[in-house]
Amino acid sequence: MNNHRIYMDNCVTTPLAPEVLEAMKPYFLEKFWFPGTFISTGEETNAALAEFKEIIAKALHSLPEEIHFTSGGTLANNIALKGLMGANANKGRHIIVSLVDYPDLLTNAAYFEKQGFEVSYLEPDSEGWVSADKLKEAIRPDTILFMSTIVNHVVGTIQPMEDYKKVIEAADHKIFWHADAGQAFGKMHLDVQDLGVDTLSVSAHKIHGPQGIGALFVKKGTKLSQLIHGVTRVDQLQTGGLSIALIAGFAKAVEMTFNDLDANISYLRELSDYLLGKLESTIPDIELNGPRGDKRVCHNINVSISYIEGESITMMLDLNGITVATGSACASQGLKPNYVLMAMGKNHVQSHGSMKFTLSRYNTKEEIDYTVEKLAEITATLRERSPLYQAIHNKER
Repeated sequence: MNNHRIYMDNCVTTPLAPEVLEAMKPYFLEKFWFPGTFISTGEETNAALAEFKEIIAKALHSLPEEIHFTSGGTLANNIALKGLMGANANKGRHIIVSLVDYPDLLTNAAYFEKQGFEVSYLEPDSEGWVSADKLKEAIRPDTILFMSTIVNHVVGTIQPMEDYKKVIEAADHKIFWHADAGQAFGKMHLDVQDLGVDTLSVSAHKIHGPQGIGALFVKKGTKLSQLIHGVTRVDQLQTGGLSIALIAGFAKAVEMTFNDLDANISYLRELSDYLLGKLESTIPDIELNGPRGDKRVCHNINVSISYIEGESITMMLDLNGITVATGSACASQGLKPNYVLMAMGKNHVQSHGSMKFTLSRYNTKEEIDYTVEKLAEITATLRERSPLYQAIHNKER
């Protein structure tokens, strides 16, 4: 099993599907042209782009003209949020976001505060779930924007989007709503018409597509101010050049994922349930972070292993050819405990000892068996060296 790397950090990025690479090759080597009119090369690219938009629009149940290509999910978030605020700042100065939202949303919230907006930060419960009641309580007459992350990137909690929609629609004035769907796209059914959002971002490299390309849904009639200025080659919202090859790869990844989405979801759910069962039955003093069952996305398992540091576990797993993530302070941005786990009420020890396993369709139960076996060995070794574990263990004896 250790002859190849076992990759279980698919929350960050996923391996490129071989079929996606093949779909991109013609646009790297032969059909590298930008779209245009009157000449065959430009018109052929126009037709290809229209087809690619159709594929992504179908996956989101949107109109093709509501899909805009961007160079990734982060830029899609920035174009949407800054575009919404730039076009509608005269309508209100209050924004709502949660403490457990994706960093793109939280850093934009901090930016807006510096621009004179007021921001309300909603608190989650112990499972990372942010209730619609908290949203309703936070709405003011000058609320202009609500930002939300459909699936939490740390613990996999699925937020109550249907309940949010009811609250937003019941408000006595227009509140724009942006959703980050980076961890939801390809892991659950998404219908932008049912969701009721004004804008929504997705990324190709989370579903075995290429890095460096994403898409932004903008509901028909929604106005955004221009964030990026320059010549329009592919999309009017992100001016300048965008790789046609990457867009082709994105469309192929979407096609493969959504060809039988239920089967993909079912396989990932089976794998994650199997992983959690193996972890809990093999390693003592282990705690699941986030909810069980349907309130959790199908590919995410986050656990805290008591008495030891996640950073040490991660490095020792890496030496065994296994890639996972940790919430340990030394492994996180800013050298702080994971902010999502802390907002959920976890303490520093639980955050430092957290491990996140995010699975893809290329993972297998055989890989899980090997990973848990090595993790159990590493846990036992590190606990033998842990003064905290030894003190508690000896006291219990």
